[in-house]
Amino acid sequence: MKKMLSIAACLMVSISLSFAAKVDTVLIHSASMNKDIRCVVVLPDSYTNTAQTYPVLYLLHGYSGNYANWVKNAPDFLKCVDSFGIIGICPDGHYNSWYFDSPIDSSVKYETFVSKEVPAYVDSHYRTKKDRRFRALGGLSMGGHGALYLGILHKDFFGAAVSMSGGVDFTPFPKNWDIAKVLGPYDQNKERWQRHTAQYLAGTLKNGDLAISFECGTGDFFLGVNRALHLKLTNLKIDHDYAERPGQHNWAYWNNAINYQMLFLHRFFVKNGQEPNS
Repeated sequence: MKKMLSIAACLMVSISLSFAAKVDTVLIHSASMNKDIRCVVVLPDSYTNTAQTYPVLYLLHGYSGNYANWVKNAPDFLKCVDSFGIIGICPDGHYNSWYFDSPIDSSVKYETFVSKEVPAYVDSHYRTKKDRRFRALGGLSMGGHGALYLGILHKDFFGAAVSMSGGVDFTPFPKNWDIAKVLGPYDQNKERWQRHTAQYLAGTLKNGDLAISFECGTGDFFLGVNRALHLKLTNLKIDHDYAERPGQHNWAYWNNAINYQMLFLHRFFVKNGQEPNS
């Protein structure tokens, strides 16, 4: 089933918009998991006034979150959609999928859902630029990991990935965030855990494969793993943007951070041919 849902019914939040981005919720069928999954679609104001096509950001939520988090908690995300002329898509990644196709649970296939099924729906229902140069992933915490993990794995499909407070290497946290439910217990599956981290996959990149930007707050428990990824990419001579700013693992930080990351993506899209004032 693919039908438009009421934003009031599906988000169960009241959003008072002082800007004109249009927010809808859709059900996208996942054939790989045999169920319908909710996703938020945020369209820039100009979408209704022109026949032009738009770049797309697939923006992922964190652990214990859902598809509604970004529009509910980060008003600057909606403002950036309007300012930069980018379609925003926020798929539901379940509360603890870590955006994997789980090797131990066949009902968890969120890599397939986010990297294939959602873009297929979006490209067939909206005026998107159907080219990897105009297709990006982003996210916070678990979703920051997911953005880099999926971006590297599917660099032939996505041109850019941005992460905010990302759990880019979760192996130092073997008891946290229900990761064992999708990868198995750490002490019995250490190699599997390592292979599923963005930190590990970074070693497969060649310079220019993927436009990368990531950041972390200086008071964040993921600061150490983000610094380690920055060092690894630097040693591998992989071009990337990295930043640290004062902040914690919370929405105050992410609402601010999304401005920097969407500016990075806007510049990437303009370099590839998006109209600067769209």
